[in-house]
This record gives sequence, C-alpha cells and structure tokens, in this order.
Amino acid sequence: MKLIRILIADTLAPEGAAFLESQNEVEVLSQTGLSEDALISALAEVDGVIVRSTVKLTEDILKGVFSNQNARLRGIARAGVGVDNIDLPTATNLGIAVMNSASASTITTAEHAFALMISLARNVASSNSIFREGGWDRGSFVGVQLAGRTLGIVGMGRIGQAMARRALVFGMEVIGFDPFMKEPTAMNGQVQMMKSFDDLIDRVDIVTFHVPRTEQTTGMLGADQFAKCKNDLLVINAARGGIVDEDALIAALDAGQCAGAAIDVYMSEPPAKDHPFRTHPKVLATPHLGASTVEAQEAVAVNACASLLQYLRGEGLESAVNAGGLDLELNNRQKRFVELASRMITLLGTVTDLSKTKEVTVELRGPATVNKTDTIARYTLVSLLQHCTDEPVSIINVTAMARELGVTASKVVSSPDAVDKLTIKIDGEQPHVIEGTVHADGRPRITNIDGRSFDMVPVGHMIALFNDDRPGMVGKVGAALGESKVNIDEMVIGHGDKDGLAMMVIKLGAPATGDLLASLAAIEGISKVASAEI
Repeated sequence: MKLIRILIADTLAPEGAAFLESQNEVEVLSQTGLSEDALISALAEVDGVIVRSTVKLTEDILKGVFSNQNARLRGIARAGVGVDNIDLPTATNLGIAVMNSASASTITTAEHAFALMISLARNVASSNSIFREGGWDRGSFVGVQLAGRTLGIVGMGRIGQAMARRALVFGMEVIGFDPFMKEPTAMNGQVQMMKSFDDLIDRVDIVTFHVPRTEQTTGMLGADQFAKCKNDLLVINAARGGIVDEDALIAALDAGQCAGAAIDVYMSEPPAKDHPFRTHPKVLATPHLGASTVEAQEAVAVNACASLLQYLRGEGLESAVNAGGLDLELNNRQKRFVELASRMITLLGTVTDLSKTKEVTVELRGPATVNKTDTIARYTLVSLLQHCTDEPVSIINVTAMARELGVTASKVVSSPDAVDKLTIKIDGEQPHVIEGTVHADGRPRITNIDGRSFDMVPVGHMIALFNDDRPGMVGKVGAALGESKVNIDEMVIGHGDKDGLAMMVIKLGAPATGDLLASLAAIEGISKVASAEI
C-alpha cells in the first residue's frame, strides 16, 4: 500500500486531522506558520496540502515546489469556500487539483445571509445599539416584513437554493439569476429565473448574492444598477467582497437609491478602520461570519480532508474548482479500465518510443464505460504524456499539456451493446495499435498488439521481444533466461505479423538486468528487446 503524505498548513478544526490519522495509509504533517521557503520545501515532499485563508499559495510558491524534480504535490484542499489565496492558473498548469469545501458550509452560510436579511429588514442591530446606550426610540426603527416581498437571488447553487427554500417558507416571492442556468424556472417551478442580472435588479425588494467573485461578477451591483433599482432596495452580500461595488453602494445609500445593506464580506479583509461601512447608519456589517459555526468548521475540515484523500487515492474528484466540469467519479469496473489503459501504454513503450507520439486515439465500446468515456480517455492521455515529458501531467492539465507537446488526441465511442473493449492507437515514428479488456474477474487483459493476438494480464517484471516467426526461437530465449537464472512466470506469443515477426511477452520472476537484455538481443533472429515494470 502506497503511503500518502498530507500537510495541514493552516489552523484546522481537530476533526479533520483526526479523520486523516485514522486512515492506515496516510501520514499527516501539521506545520503551520511556515516561512515561504519552508513551505516550498514541505510542499515538495507531500502529495496534498490543506489550507484555510492564512496560507497563500502564490505562483512563486507553486512554481518553487516544482523546481524540485522529485516534487509530488497533486492536490490542494481549501477548508472553506473561497480560493482567492490559491493561484488557480498556476496550479492548473502544474496539474494540481484544487478543491474547496463549499458543500460543508451551505446551511451555515445560508442561515447567516438570512439572519442578515431579517436583521436589516427589522433594524435589529441599529435599534439594539440605541437600546444599549439607554435609548428607547420605537418610531425611528419601523421596518418592513418579509412576507409578500420579492427576493432576488443571484447564484442558484447550493447556498442560493438553501436561501430560496427559507424565503419561500416566509411567504416571499423568489426570482433568481444564474449565468449557468438556462431553464426558465428552478426548484420545481417555485423560482422564476431571469435572463440577466439587469432583468432581476429592477423587480426586487431585496437582493442577495451567492456567486464567486470572478471577472464577470466583480462590481455586478454598481452605479448603473442602483440607478434603475427600487429606492427601498435592501442589499445582502455574504458571498465575496467586491461583487457589490463598495463605493457605488455608499453613494446609493447616501442618495436614497438604496434603503440599506447587510454586508459580511469585503473587497479587502479586514476593511480599513475608517471604512465607511463601519459607521454608516444604513449598513449592518459582520466580520465574514458566513461559515462561522461550530458545525460548519468541523464539517469544512472533515470535508476538505476527505475530498483530498479521495482524489489522492484515485477514487474521484469532488468539489474541484479547476477541473473544468469533469465528471471524474468512476465505479470499480470503470477504474479497472483506467488501470488497463495505463498498463497498455506502458507495454506500448516496449514497442515504440512514446515520446515521439504525434497522435493518439482512444476507442471505447461496451456497456462498462458508457457515460464515462471522456474521463477514461483523459486518464489514458495522462498515462501517455507522462512518458513524453518531465513536466507534471495530471487529469487537470492534460489537455493543455497535449496541445503544448503537439499531441493530437481523439476519442471514438462504439456501440454500448458491443463487448467491452479498449483500443489505443498511436502514431509517431510509425502507427501502433493495442487492445484490451477487463474480464468479469476484474483483471485487465491485453488481447492484441499490432494485429497479434494475446491473452495476458499485464503485471510485474516484463520483457517484450520481436523475433523471426520460426521454430526454435522459444527454446533459445528460454535457454538465455535459464543461464541468467531468471524464472519465467508466464510467456505469451503473438504470431501473424505481415513482416514475419512474432512478438513474445514474458513475465519474469525478477527485474530484467541490462546484461540479460543484451544477451537476448544477441540471439540470432531477435530484432528488438525491451523491458517494462507494470
């Protein structure tokens, strides 16, 4: 069992470390407060790292990690939602999967946003402040009820939907906008979806944001939108700072274009001591408390650790923020096809120089791989490109790496009613084709190499050799192996090459030495010998 090393580089709820330490094959390193140089050194020696918001994984740090040729970092888990402290483009280019714990804090974040909305609507915070100072001013704090009001939700993901469910129970009308949703309604028709944010903003009494801050969402609610919204609009932002233009919000509050705002997130955190949000009478502000409950902190820690470990084990990638929408969850049989693809590529390396590959085609057929052909083809390309470059290649950056290396990749899907089979065709110095399948026993098998029929499980110490297809060759090879005191665990022979060459694939009881390969290559009638460890 291969040891998986994981670094906890930020303060984390203890339940996260406890989960990892309970896993037999995991070594946990808890090292917080590391200097940049120490962090680079530590990251180069682990498979994955867990951070919160304090540790910054910048371009310089990530590139510094991979200046070490033995660097093994493959995954970063953010115990939380935002990944502003991680340089995503660099991580993606380096093939590092980045995942967050958005699902773990869904309820907590939605509850806080809803609490802000109620408090703002009923002047809870401002009236409490007057009361604490000895005042009693009921007339100045007349609020509005939520029932009957129209709530606009920007972002109808997990948190947005949780917010909508609560608003509907309160008797609110809910409309939404999400740039990734094209359907006219959401949540079984309970939420009408707008085609644009501008279509939403002039219809709502309250607007709440539940989207990440991106180039498209930064400043989404600005001066132009305030100019067209209702004057009694209430604004809630518990998503990311900067989605609501802070200067435009203050101006709108002062001009009476906006009745109030409840803010939990800021463009710069913490905001300056003289930031107008701290003193404005129409602003209710909290210090980024969206995920700050005992339950959420525990869930976020465990979720981050579990997601990272699942990926490092090769069991799928959940909550990834840089995987381009890939569906990487595979059942056990589909995982065997990924394993088969990797072994087929390794065996092809005995036939040709894989680094000179210019084109690869992956053909999948049969019911086992239905709906997962893209994923399996991608993993196949990863296995191939790992033989073509010293740069890190993973499921995350494999498409970009193929483009950079000038390798054209394509996929062919045959009828799902056919017998399960994987075929890999490569073209470099010359074309080669290898075929295989996974039998009912779950063992991957090679069935054909360049038109030669085989039936073998590719595993262990292996050599492949090409020889004249004539009697006596097996005896010569066996004698050479015997003289080298190497046991033959299995030998299969493929005949029928148009050039009169047969191919022997032999499993050995020990790794092939250079001397053994040289002695085999010296046998008359053998044209090529190569070894592979699978």
